[in-house]
Amino acid sequence: MGKTAIIIGAGPAGLTAAYELLNRSDITPIILEENDFVGGISATLDYKNNKIDMGGHRFFSKSERVMNWWLDILPLQGKPSKDDIILKREVELSKLKGAPDPEKTDRVMLKRNRLSRIYYLKTFFSYPVSLNMETIKGLGLWRMFKIGCSYMKALAFPIKNEKSLQDFMINRFGKELYLTFFKDYTEKLWGIDCDKISAEWGAQRIKGISILKVLKQMAQNLTGKKGGAVETSFIESFFYPKYGPGHMWQSVAEEVRKKGGKIIFGQKVTGITRKNFKISAVETTDKNGKTTVYEGDIFISTMPVKDLIESMNNVPHEIKKVAGGLMYRDFRVVGVLLDKLKLKNTTAIKTINNIVPDTWIYVQEREVKLGRIQVFNNWSPYLVNDFQNTVWIGLEYFCNEQDNIWTDDDKTFIKFAVEEADKIGIFDKKDVLDAYTARVKKAYPAYFGTYDRFDEIKRFVDKFSNLYLVGRNGMHRYNNMDHSTLAAMKAVDCILGECKDKNEIWSVNTESDYHEEKQAN
Repeated sequence: MGKTAIIIGAGPAGLTAAYELLNRSDITPIILEENDFVGGISATLDYKNNKIDMGGHRFFSKSERVMNWWLDILPLQGKPSKDDIILKREVELSKLKGAPDPEKTDRVMLKRNRLSRIYYLKTFFSYPVSLNMETIKGLGLWRMFKIGCSYMKALAFPIKNEKSLQDFMINRFGKELYLTFFKDYTEKLWGIDCDKISAEWGAQRIKGISILKVLKQMAQNLTGKKGGAVETSFIESFFYPKYGPGHMWQSVAEEVRKKGGKIIFGQKVTGITRKNFKISAVETTDKNGKTTVYEGDIFISTMPVKDLIESMNNVPHEIKKVAGGLMYRDFRVVGVLLDKLKLKNTTAIKTINNIVPDTWIYVQEREVKLGRIQVFNNWSPYLVNDFQNTVWIGLEYFCNEQDNIWTDDDKTFIKFAVEEADKIGIFDKKDVLDAYTARVKKAYPAYFGTYDRFDEIKRFVDKFSNLYLVGRNGMHRYNNMDHSTLAAMKAVDCILGECKDKNEIWSVNTESDYHEEKQAN
């Protein structure tokens, strides 16, 4: 009789693990999901046929294994999408016979152009920061002079022991550029000063980016020369499911069910039973208070580490203490349907109704709490019910559960967000047609609190022979979606005896070349 794997969470990591087990073994996965939908923080929400990508999810990875896996689920488009047709815009299409037409089928991956910019001083600046005429004009010669001097000082006298994210950024950009373009947004994201955040966050998220890399990339773009490594922050295009990231994970969930796996919704894990260093069962509680025990041979957890340890019996006091001190940032988005934006498209990029071509806009303005804006029309025209006549955007906020941003009722918070966007010139309040808001708990595992002792938890959980931690919250690591996918694949490798040890799982998003670089063809 085959073995059973209990998987906690139906996000990217949990679904990937289930799919891999079904394809490569006789192990039957049972996924226990607290919510009533799949995808976790990579879900796509639907409001009156206008879809929200919670946080924005580009499908791009250095890992060919991950890229090929995604395209096996949702093949690349063989015909242009709706907006490409209208704009007569050229886009890379699959040359495979029978490649899907997004106008005729849903299970398709689109190829999208990437543009993300910083909004500061009510002006757009390139992201990542580019030292071009647009930046010089926007900041002025005096600011640029101070930025240059500050960077030269950082080169000559670098901070030798990088203890904080602030140290990390000053060493790579100089103090003035850090204060201009990084400090305020980062502190909106985390809710504390950058000098209290571990430098490890920078090492995992922006480790390959610096002024020297920016200049090198600019030179390559100007000369047309390619080669070497391309930073993912510099990529000019990416893949994207027709209906957003949730479309990918709904498709994977369908395949898991077809192949014999189970996904059980409304199951919050509240108890984990261990015998020595082996997990024997998990207990869940549904919304009605009913408890169920699930026994298994293998356990894969994507639930927050803090909750995992709290749910486990016979945990040493110090491990409980470290887990209890792990911190998270929560997320709230307001989807706003508009007649038009106030922002003007001053680029050469063609768009429907000439809206700004950005996917993400990072809001550096200090007088608002708004952190980031998504323009869903530019992610995929199929996210917007009437994309030719309306603009559908997401106003994104980072918070803690006790903050007003989280606790305010929907009407109050929508009014607040709309007024902030109006204040900094994103749109005019009179052009709002409709709005909706949603929350996500523990969207961002934090690199402060007791994070500096996280290795103690890692050593403890790795002693369990049949327990594997994967995913952003499962590993308490600010992973991208491709990292979560790859970590789940490596967990299955370990389960099937195809890897040396669990360190191969933990090594994802720590190698010097993994996150930021992909070799150019």
